[in-house]
Amino acid sequence: MAFLRSLATTTAIAATIPLAYSLSSSSSSSSRFIPFSRPQNLPFLSSTLPFFPNQLCLARSSAPPSAALQMAGPASESSTQSDAVLPELLTEYMVDMKCEGCVNAVKNKLQTVNGVKSVEVDLSNQVVRILGSTPVKTMTEALEQTGRKARLIGQGVPEDFLISAAVAEFKGPEIFGVVRLAQVNMELARIEANFSGLSPGKHGWSINEFGDLTNGAASTGKVFNTPREGPTDEPVGDLRTLDANEKGEAFFSGVKPKLRVAELIGRSIAIYKTENRSDSGIAAAVIARSAGVGENYKKLCTCDGTTIWEATNSDFVTSKV
Repeated sequence: MAFLRSLATTTAIAATIPLAYSLSSSSSSSSRFIPFSRPQNLPFLSSTLPFFPNQLCLARSSAPPSAALQMAGPASESSTQSDAVLPELLTEYMVDMKCEGCVNAVKNKLQTVNGVKSVEVDLSNQVVRILGSTPVKTMTEALEQTGRKARLIGQGVPEDFLISAAVAEFKGPEIFGVVRLAQVNMELARIEANFSGLSPGKHGWSINEFGDLTNGAASTGKVFNTPREGPTDEPVGDLRTLDANEKGEAFFSGVKPKLRVAELIGRSIAIYKTENRSDSGIAAAVIARSAGVGENYKKLCTCDGTTIWEATNSDFVTSKV
């Protein structure tokens, strides 16, 4: 996890600039996102990614109506709480590959996974780039089934947003989990999460105004909303309900209309004991910027000297490590 957090290890630095930028931009009638350059060695992007006429007027056809929050519904047996097809994103993994045989094994496995549209492998950097709608949990499991170590290093839509991805980590002592947010277009964000240590049943959860964890979830403020929404509209930070299974685990994948990742840096995600969030909350984590596409090819963590293969792979297997 140290590598995925390479852009967000200092919360104060990671939060101050993007948050100030997002607050200033949200006060205008049209929020501005500064594009970054398309990463190199991505030959399939020009033909497979949706075409956006310009950077400030992104296509809205993939965004569901604002009232159709695709995050509700009963949990399946695997406790994944959305059956809706996720919008396509580019996801990057670093995979322990040594030769062309490794490349073929990885490609062949991923091409059998539902929702995977394209696979590009950069053997020299040990990077695998996957374009598709498959949840991160499923892709991670598929890569590990090839017998190779795999670490998620970036996710997003190339060339569209200065801040395209964010992460919030719940580190216990009772509740562990990871929440990932990725910008799809100006009107839509993709959210994937997993938790362990919850009591079985339904729990409310939300993106809250502040990243102050002094008193846990109780000091994170109200549910986050933006001036773009009217007082009678559901706050954009309302994530509705998590459904934990009998083991206390909950997995979630879905989309949220009108949510802009750049406006969330430095805020928090809170989980509540009750479905209607009538209690003060049982856990919270600060939202930090995460690596986007082409931003994180490091194999050595400068903070502690740990190599990427020595780091724990707890992205979607939450446990006390």
